[in-house]
Amino acid sequence: MEALIFIIETLLRLALFVVLLRLLMQWSRADFRNPIGQAVVKLTNPLVVPLRRVLPPMGKLDTASIVSVVLIALLEVGAVLALRGYGTPGPLWWIRSVVVEIVHTTLWTYFYAIVLYALLGFVVPGGYSPMQSLLASLCEPFLRPFRRLIPPIAGLDLSPLWACIGIQALLILLRV
Repeated sequence: MEALIFIIETLLRLALFVVLLRLLMQWSRADFRNPIGQAVVKLTNPLVVPLRRVLPPMGKLDTASIVSVVLIALLEVGAVLALRGYGTPGPLWWIRSVVVEIVHTTLWTYFYAIVLYALLGFVVPGGYSPMQSLLASLCEPFLRPFRRLIPPIAGLDLSPLWACIGIQALLILLRV
């Protein structure tokens, strides 16, 4: 039974990651013509496009993508809850669990994006790849406040390190 729970939870977390990545790419104005951006769009279109027909955007907010993220998180929390055999909790527990799951996934997404972005900066400084372009779009707005506070030391940018430490601290606080 644990193996089945693991497989379902992993698949739903991957689905949540991809839909959340689409939303984060929209917010950071990433290039969707990028091959990775195209893959994210093609993977998420079966869920987002039907919702767009029902939910119009509110200003610059893509409500269909936001609702997709919430639906996938709700499905993940509910599926794991049902498979583990817990009873039906109250609505406040559901809201809290879904919000924590979305925040948790967002923080891990940024953590790994920043680590990959920093590693690519060391391995291929100044080079271009579709992954590096996407990571720059996602990570630069997040790293900018850290760069204002922490200047480079001897040409070494330590802002990714401090951003990852901050993300890990937030993840520890989420466990409480």
